[in-house]
Amino acid sequence: MSTETLLERINAYASRPDPYPLYAELREHGVARQNDGSYLVGTYHEIAALLHDPRISSDVRHRTHPDLRDRPEDLPPSFIGVDDPEHDRLRRLAMRPFGPPHSPGRIDALHDDIVDVARELVDGLRGRDRFDLVDDFAYPLPVTVICRLLGVPRADMPEIRGWTNTIIASLDRSPDDDPDGRMRAAAQARVAMAGYLGALAERRRKRPADDLISALVHDDGPEGRLTDPELMTTLTLLTIAGHETTVNLLTNGMLTLLRRPEALERLRREPELMPSAVEELLRYEPPVQMLPQRTPLTDVEVGGVTIPQGAPLFLVLASGNRDPLRFEDADHFDPARRDNQHFGFGSGVHNCFGAPLARLETQIALTVLLPALDAPRLVEDPPPYRHSPILRGPRHLLVAADDVGAGAGA
Repeated sequence: MSTETLLERINAYASRPDPYPLYAELREHGVARQNDGSYLVGTYHEIAALLHDPRISSDVRHRTHPDLRDRPEDLPPSFIGVDDPEHDRLRRLAMRPFGPPHSPGRIDALHDDIVDVARELVDGLRGRDRFDLVDDFAYPLPVTVICRLLGVPRADMPEIRGWTNTIIASLDRSPDDDPDGRMRAAAQARVAMAGYLGALAERRRKRPADDLISALVHDDGPEGRLTDPELMTTLTLLTIAGHETTVNLLTNGMLTLLRRPEALERLRREPELMPSAVEELLRYEPPVQMLPQRTPLTDVEVGGVTIPQGAPLFLVLASGNRDPLRFEDADHFDPARRDNQHFGFGSGVHNCFGAPLARLETQIALTVLLPALDAPRLVEDPPPYRHSPILRGPRHLLVAADDVGAGAGA
């Protein structure tokens, strides 16, 4: 009999291809206390309540024993790691040039550019009988889009990827390597990436361009501007979050469809279903599996269990998305599902900042890619996964096809 806790089993790399039986076990517990004093919550209605509960903090500094090893000392935390009113101020300053109400058309204006990037990537697959969906499509599409949006030169994208990979590696919770080393490397990568983006912002102060960095450094709203350290941290967050979750959404999505040829064919026949299919992919295989950085500011009762002030609280979103008490036939993938208020982008005041962009990118990417693949099939199932149990997705996804490119859509 295993002596590992449920969290340790979820974190174990062997569980990465299919953590859902463990999530079902978690839902049976309701609230599961772990040996290290942390608490897991995996039922839909309890997660929803906690995401909207002002007694639950997103700032790990409120923990009894906070782990700040991956945080650079000379940079402030990003707005996803602080609470209101500071969270609200930082998020509103970042949102002014990014979306409504002040910049309502910025995301919609990207539509044609995203189509062009997707078609260019599909064109690059012509003549090949197999390709890696991650390296050849799912990664370059969103990173190209976010870098264009921000104003990051194309030549610097490989450096962005290196920093991002190092930072994401700090989310790997496996105990069998060097966590201290991962945390130190992540802190160094954050400093390097923030410094690069800060220098780019300084150039935009002197010579503005038509990009998001220029808009942020020249925005004189009623609350003023972000300070230089706040700007560096915010740009780092936007760069990483602006592509990492979409990579997982696209890759998990294609893996789901390739395992279900009838659903893939239905989307080819009925492309008007793509918006609802993307919502179902967000529910069925969400790119962010759990939120590990929640902490009660006071003792909180959840499902008859008292979670003490300062305890680490893990909200397992992917478990809530499969809760049969909330979703009919919850383990079934239905691209036309109607009642689909999932946690794919979280919920509450910390609902994903970039959700509109991720939705648009994924809808366009799949609309372009699916008609272009003749008899697509998986080369390896399950594929190799990334180590992180939080940002869960295949590291590579090899796809074979009889032909590529003939019928690209959108």
